[in-house]
Amino acid sequence: MVDMMSLEEMAKQELKKLESENRLWKEHRLESPASSWSVVDGTKQLMLCTNDYLGLANNEEMKKASISSTEAYGVGSGAVRVISGTMSIHKQLEEELAAFKRRPASITLQSGYVTNFGVLSTLLDEDDLVLSDELNHGSIIDGIRMSRCEKVVYKHNDMDSLAEALDRANPKGKMLIVTDAVFSMEGDIAPLPGIAKLAKKYGAITYVDDAHGDGVLGENGRGAVNHFGLEGKIDIEMGTFSKAFGSVGGYIAAGEYFCEMLRNKVRAFLLSGSHPPSVAAANLESIRYVQKNPKLLKILWSNTRYFKKGLRSLGFDTGKSETPITPIMIGDSGAAQKMADELFKEGVFVIPIVFPMVPKGAARIRTIVNARHTESDLDFALGKLEKVGRRLHII
Repeated sequence: MVDMMSLEEMAKQELKKLESENRLWKEHRLESPASSWSVVDGTKQLMLCTNDYLGLANNEEMKKASISSTEAYGVGSGAVRVISGTMSIHKQLEEELAAFKRRPASITLQSGYVTNFGVLSTLLDEDDLVLSDELNHGSIIDGIRMSRCEKVVYKHNDMDSLAEALDRANPKGKMLIVTDAVFSMEGDIAPLPGIAKLAKKYGAITYVDDAHGDGVLGENGRGAVNHFGLEGKIDIEMGTFSKAFGSVGGYIAAGEYFCEMLRNKVRAFLLSGSHPPSVAAANLESIRYVQKNPKLLKILWSNTRYFKKGLRSLGFDTGKSETPITPIMIGDSGAAQKMADELFKEGVFVIPIVFPMVPKGAARIRTIVNARHTESDLDFALGKLEKVGRRLHII
């Protein structure tokens, strides 16, 4: 048996190893609401590292809905959904979410990670084959691993690679193609029309993780499937409330029978307490709010274009980004960490993205603008990025 001292020593050595490889996560403390500017570790910072695309994390209407729901229902449900944890606010959220996504039904779960992990590990079994983009999110990878199905990884956004894999496929069971809609470290968009076409040709099920497309792409932020005009042609849409919708929670929008099956089979749903009513109410209000305020999406994209143009004019490499996720490609993990540290001293909060989140030698600073940033905010950020970038000989 490993005693506590040896366990602590093992952990200490692992942390030293991570630090030597510039992979040690530095925890920062947020001391104010998440906003365009926030107090982090006691200092005022321009926030360029949150997923709060529409600036809803501190939205007044959502806060009012959350408080009102707490007063009406209390702070928790007291049970899992299938016992006594399903409140009317949970059902109302799922009904309006399905209508927003223009799907017959939806099911909500505790987080985006839980949704991918729970649903994929339930949907797939050892007789099935999954075809997965090589840059898919870790929650997709973990869900596939838990299912023990056969897996083929196709080259990133490469339809020839996917077609070749489908040509070779001969599973005993079903085939599933799974992809992020917007890739969280690259900022590029999956070629969903090509995927849908191949899926139809080969009889595969399609599963799209729209975590970074919700609230960002499509009519009133309906997501990537709507953006490409593919409603009714993608089988399963997954999303989360923790990004553009400013709160927390994951969901599946799909057919009525499929969602009902998930309610009866997904262990993450069956064995986890339901969202506090305050969370469900905030999520419901977020869906309503984005539909009532389409200008937020226009501002988000205007800010995105302005910031990308500024970065490129300074000489930064922003990769293949097509969305508000804009990586600043650095290469060396130590240089990326140093740049993030120096920017923090200048009042700009960004996070270095290093291996294993990206391949070795592909470290970067990931930036995300939101709809609450002003042009003055973005000019401030560009000025500090230029200052630090030149000091570190990145540009």
